[in-house]
Amino acid sequence: MMKFPPNFLLGFSESGFQFEMGFPDQTDPNTDWWIWVHDPDNIASGIVSGHLPEEGPGYLTLYKIDHEIADRLGANTLRLGVEWSRIFPKSTKQVPVTIERDEEGVITHVEMNENTLNLLRELANKKAIETYRYLFKDWVSKGKKLILNLNHFTLPSWLHNPVELRLRGVASAPSGWLSEDSIIEFTKYAYLVAHEFSDLVDMWSTLNEPNVVATAGYLNVKSGFPPGLASMEYTMIALRNQMIAHARAYDTLKEVTKKPVGIIHNFMCFEPLNPENPDDVSAAFNASLLYNHLFIDSVTQGSSMLVSSDSLRNRLDWIGVNYYTRMVVTSDRKLMTGWRYIPGYGFLCTPDELSKAGKPCSDFGWETYPEGLEKVLLEVYERHKLPIIVTENGIADSADKYRSSYILTHLLSVLRALEKGIDIRGYLHWALIDNYEWAMGFNMRFGLVKVDFSTKKRYLRPSALFFKEIATRHEIPEDLLFV
Repeated sequence: MMKFPPNFLLGFSESGFQFEMGFPDQTDPNTDWWIWVHDPDNIASGIVSGHLPEEGPGYLTLYKIDHEIADRLGANTLRLGVEWSRIFPKSTKQVPVTIERDEEGVITHVEMNENTLNLLRELANKKAIETYRYLFKDWVSKGKKLILNLNHFTLPSWLHNPVELRLRGVASAPSGWLSEDSIIEFTKYAYLVAHEFSDLVDMWSTLNEPNVVATAGYLNVKSGFPPGLASMEYTMIALRNQMIAHARAYDTLKEVTKKPVGIIHNFMCFEPLNPENPDDVSAAFNASLLYNHLFIDSVTQGSSMLVSSDSLRNRLDWIGVNYYTRMVVTSDRKLMTGWRYIPGYGFLCTPDELSKAGKPCSDFGWETYPEGLEKVLLEVYERHKLPIIVTENGIADSADKYRSSYILTHLLSVLRALEKGIDIRGYLHWALIDNYEWAMGFNMRFGLVKVDFSTKKRYLRPSALFFKEIATRHEIPEDLLFV
């Protein structure tokens, strides 16, 4: 029998775009992702699935049902999101603010006051704010914890139109994180949201997986992420602007709410193909440094290869670790990075088969590698010395063959890390219910609860009852160790 600490958070993570829609009155057409997945060229070329988010699980309408399910399964915490485009379906650029910069040109402060707040409230969608308040109240009224994330991939279409950007270029279309406008407008948005919801929120997160936004949108164009422009320069600009946006939103949230503010980051366990080869070991270290730590270093130390400013230093109270699998790398000096990834491991496996290491792979083709989570937790804590919450961890497994074992083995990794003194405050599974999985649409089923998207009915999978046994007891019972 292995117990979790008394105040350990156990629950689920959800985003807005992937879960909210499903009924006509809750459709939100005002995001870059909406434009992207509806684009006929993207659908015809197979960049996106052709599935549409307005046919999703309908969480914004059925939240009481989902909260009741989460409660019955033993969850004490939800990490939810707010859709920027729902709060501000139209531009906020006309709201004046005072911008301060340092000698390097970094935006160090966005001055806002009561007049700013009043102007933002005039522009805000009051019905959307009211709906979110009802939703959040329903959860916290059960005595539960709420972590609220401000941005999970999507941007308002007035700030980022990826199809126009692809056709007309950065200078002639709303360019999202490639423009400093995104920093200023994100800070305004954070200011309004903090004032509207701070009484219901226990912890804040600014951004979800900014490293994925940058690399999937501007490097790995096969990912299906907007805007699908392959450019190292754009990747670095998008990362840098998100770093500064996080810091300015952090300042704003702390000014208004005083509650802990973190960031949710995707982490991978990078391992050398040959642990005896110093070049492979160095390649794995450098890959982790760039992918796992560049962003976090920037907003804790205030300095990285992309930006240096005192206004970024110590702008983080906790780190959200999203972990799914590893990457195996080998040295390759012919490539600009100095390394390459080895197919057959991590994210580069064949769906529903075994990896080269003999480990089961998900419907997505992601290798199940729970030992990597323990390694990542140790690495993150040793480098940054901040509290950690595992904010995403799950498996695309429509047949529910592996999910119970996946949950068990990854929670055991968490417990081993806790035993080593790592400050881990919680584990949030992705996801409670099936969702719209970005470019893959409804093809990937992550939910403990199956959703019939035609009827919106929910059905517990066996793994849901497995999770319940752990969460309701706040421990891993010995009889589950034989699963």
